[in-house]
Amino acid sequence: MEKIVILDFGSQYTQLIARRLRELSVYSVIQPYNKEIAWSDEVKGVILSGSPFSVNDPNALQIDLEKIVGKVPLLGICYGAQYLSKYYGGVVGKSDKREYGKANLHVQDQGELLEGFPEKSQVWMSHGDTIKSLPDQFEIICTTEDIPVAGFKSKENAFDKPVYAFQFHPEVVHSKFGSTLLGNFLKVAECKRDWSPDTFVISTISNLKATLGEDSVLMGLSGGVDSTVAASILHEAIGDRLHCLFLNNGLLRQDEFDEVLESYKKMNLNVIGVDATDEFLSELDGVSDPEKKRKIIGRVFIEVFEREAKKIPNIKWLGQGTIYPDVIESVSVHGPSVTIKSHHNVGGLPEKLNLKIVEPLRMLFKDEVRKAGKVIEVPEDILQRHPFPGPGLAIRILGELSREKISLVQKADKIYIDNLKSSGWYNKVWQAGAILLPVKSVGVMGDERTYEFTVALRCVNSTDGMTAEWSNLPHELLGKISNEIINQVKGINRVVYDISTKPPATIEWE
Repeated sequence: MEKIVILDFGSQYTQLIARRLRELSVYSVIQPYNKEIAWSDEVKGVILSGSPFSVNDPNALQIDLEKIVGKVPLLGICYGAQYLSKYYGGVVGKSDKREYGKANLHVQDQGELLEGFPEKSQVWMSHGDTIKSLPDQFEIICTTEDIPVAGFKSKENAFDKPVYAFQFHPEVVHSKFGSTLLGNFLKVAECKRDWSPDTFVISTISNLKATLGEDSVLMGLSGGVDSTVAASILHEAIGDRLHCLFLNNGLLRQDEFDEVLESYKKMNLNVIGVDATDEFLSELDGVSDPEKKRKIIGRVFIEVFEREAKKIPNIKWLGQGTIYPDVIESVSVHGPSVTIKSHHNVGGLPEKLNLKIVEPLRMLFKDEVRKAGKVIEVPEDILQRHPFPGPGLAIRILGELSREKISLVQKADKIYIDNLKSSGWYNKVWQAGAILLPVKSVGVMGDERTYEFTVALRCVNSTDGMTAEWSNLPHELLGKISNEIINQVKGINRVVYDISTKPPATIEWE
């Protein structure tokens, strides 16, 4: 599979570069700047990402460009552009006019990379340093009002393969012709542009058949998109040699265990439902610290999963729904790769059960997982399900846990989600849920004074959950939801709406 390798210097936009290239039907991979590229005919080009660091810092992130330049077409973005310039003898220094945000680009030489650009266009800048002078091997191709070197390219015959670099970020939507630029780079790299979720599914199933042979796989399902799509792909590859466990920890949404289990059976997945509610809730009763909640849930999950797994003979592999952002976030640009974050693996289960791990989705972004799910005909109601936290409602009940509080938040959440679905808003937002606050307040119902709990409604728009904006739901809809919760859920007399963005807030409250 042809691919573009993106060397990550720590930019907040690195994932966006990969996503944009995949949208242009070319497979892209992100790796730390200091990891050697595994060269092959499949590597069609290399991109150097931006960075929060300065190329002039004493501990600036550095690579040996002699191992890259000339092998394949190269594109440097922001820090990558400045590093290219400095490496070959140019001057990079603090900008007299620092550029953050929108800027107006002036094209001097369209050439191959800026083909299709108008003479002037909007781009997105984010840098404090700037290129003061270029090395002899390069020439300017575009400027802005404030900086003379907004983009440059290698002179003819300077290197065996062309080098391009820009101080703006073509990967962000604010750079109006950014996709055009990236598409032009793919032309220069002679990419076929034939990658898609369809091709991913076909090649993954083929690879799984070859890798797994006649082995059996065990996988824990959560009811979410990632684990369901991963299980569906595995099932397509090995059939009923995939054994699935769906555990009820008592912290799912109302009626979710039975509904999701029924959906899995309709999908012909070889699934066993295990109701372990009492085991989880007896351990969690009265626990208020969020980290303790997580650790207890993780420990009990392992205990239950291990017990149930031993009932299934001849298992060799453990399936996981790990996706690409999980993999990327577990890698440090300051050193070698580290392990997947603890909440993305099954807490030591592979070692305890002596199983190898198989992760069919580890190279897909969230939106690509949904597209792959459509290819393999996962039901739409599961594909469109909102993300749900691993610890479940335990972290949507602030403070001490109890069965009474779980029941309250389940009822409130059901009213909330049902209204989002009936109003057509559910599929327009990324994630929504009700949070039970450890706050009681005075209310009046009829002629009686009440002293009951407060529920906060959270609803956000996002593409991958890494950043999020609060959803501007209609006031009439919020009023209807609030009225129904207060009237129908005894124990709640006040509803508030969370209008915090991520960052600085997180999507979940604990």
